[in-house]
Formats: sequence, C-alpha cells, structure tokens
Amino acid sequence: MTDTSETSEADVAAALLSGEREAVATLFDRHADRIHAHCFRLTGHRSDAEDATATTFLEVWRHHERVQVHDGSALPWLYGVATNVCRNLTRSRRRHLRAVARVPEVGMAPDHADAVSERLDTEARMRQVLDAVAQLPRRERDVLALVAWSGLSYEQAAAALDVPIGTVRSRLSRARARLASTDHSGARP
Repeated sequence: MTDTSETSEADVAAALLSGEREAVATLFDRHADRIHAHCFRLTGHRSDAEDATATTFLEVWRHHERVQVHDGSALPWLYGVATNVCRNLTRSRRRHLRAVARVPEVGMAPDHADAVSERLDTEARMRQVLDAVAQLPRRERDVLALVAWSGLSYEQAAAALDVPIGTVRSRLSRARARLASTDHSGARP
C-alpha cells in the first residue's frame, strides 16, 4: 500500500485488517507525532514517550485485526492503544524505581548529558502537571489526556476508551473540578 494523502483512513484500516504491513507505516507516517505527544504527556519523559510510541505501533501490528475507525479516522483507536502502552510502561517504571531504591547507593558520577536545560525544564514542568493530574482517578486522567491534551472530541474519546459519550463528559467535568480545587503546590485546600 502506497500512502497518498488521498488514501482514506478507512482504506488504510481495511488494508491493516487484511494484514498489509505497509498500512502500519502509513498510520505511523500520519499519526506518529500526535501519538508521541500523547505519550509524552502521559509519561513526562521524552525517552519513555519515544519507547511508548514505538511500542504503540508494534502493538498496532500485533493486533491489526482489532483496528477501529471512528468518524473516518483510526486516530482514536491509536490513542487507546497508546494509553494502554503508557499505562503499562509507567507501571513497569514504578516497579523498576522501587527495585532500584532498595539497592544500596554507590558513588555514581552524574550523567552530564542530562544537563541540557531546555529538556530538563520541559520535563520538570511536565512533572508538576503530572503530579497534579496523578491525584485524579485513572479514568478521569485517561479522559483528560485524550480530550484536553490530545484534542479528541468527546465522541472520539468515548470510542478510544470504549465508554459512552456521557461518561466522557462527566469524567472530564469531574477532572476539571478536582484540578481547579488544587492549589499550585499540589495540596488540596
């Protein structure tokens, strides 16, 4: 399958459904930037976002028979796959950090590559946002990430999460209310 801007998402999804590997490449070319941005918002780390993006498209190929098109786009389905990949990656990361914390500290030299100030500032700001968002129930975090951060419509988010549209609306409303009641330090008033 050769990608042209005129090839519809439905046609790409049909090609993916029938097992055409090029369809994954077409979806990657069209949506990798958005999926990477979504993964960065969920993980807070650029390297984790890159890993999650790659894993997302691997999972797309592994589960190509599950492809879904909503409103003429496979993007909501891709966001759903990416959300699950990030959730698994974050869980693995927490386990790894807990294991590392149990290891006695040995004098380690700092990694000067991480001193790039723009990258650190971006990750620090994202960490503050994620700390506030982490206080939300998982279901509200998922809706917030898809609608507020990734720009999906309520209908697309509902399709990505496989829930009714009203559930998306109420979860987003609750998430916004909880975040509004949190001061800048992350503590509840």
